Amino acid sequence: MDIRICFIGDSFVNGTGDSEYLGWVGRVCQKAAKAGHELTSYNLGVRRETSLQIEQRWQAEASCRLPETCQGRLVFAFGVNDAAEENGKSRVNPDDSVACARRLLLAAKAAYPVLMVGPPPVGNKAHNARIETLSQLFAEVCREIDVPYLEIYSKLVQSPVWHLEVNRGDGSHPATPGYQMLADLISQWSAWKAWFPKP
Repeated sequence: MDIRICFIGDSFVNGTGDSEYLGWVGRVCQKAAKAGHELTSYNLGVRRETSLQIEQRWQAEASCRLPETCQGRLVFAFGVNDAAEENGKSRVNPDDSVACARRLLLAAKAAYPVLMVGPPPVGNKAHNARIETLSQLFAEVCREIDVPYLEIYSKLVQSPVWHLEVNRGDGSHPATPGYQMLADLISQWSAWKAWFPKP
């Protein structure tokens, strides 16, 4: 099986802050490969990008990497930058974020199998409140349009390790142990595992 997966999103997809330069994307793919699955991964995470910016680029970036001869798949992860505050308001209004996610995911699932990973918490309580709300809204959208969604906020916000890692770093991104936690959550997700039949 020629499985090729595009991971599309923001700096958390990129793995910013990880001294091993794997992030969660590298780790989940590494684990799948060690289990005997052959796959090609494309990390298309861009720092500071919002859902609106990701919507503008994902199709062009995916189409040139996922020819019809392969089993192309997409994993989206975004939202932290949408909820970031600039000039006294969120960079993207929550209603606009939700509408964008719906458009983007509907277009994506019409062409490829799609998964979505929710946004993680950061080191700022006010920002986290907005992230939590947006994560819940994204979960509702994904339920409505039948896209598997992994809600990670509630799990990570309760983790002392995650908070320690974020606060040791830039206040938003964890280092290696944090990304390993996130990778473990995704690797154990039934929707992710369903993409890889037993070799």
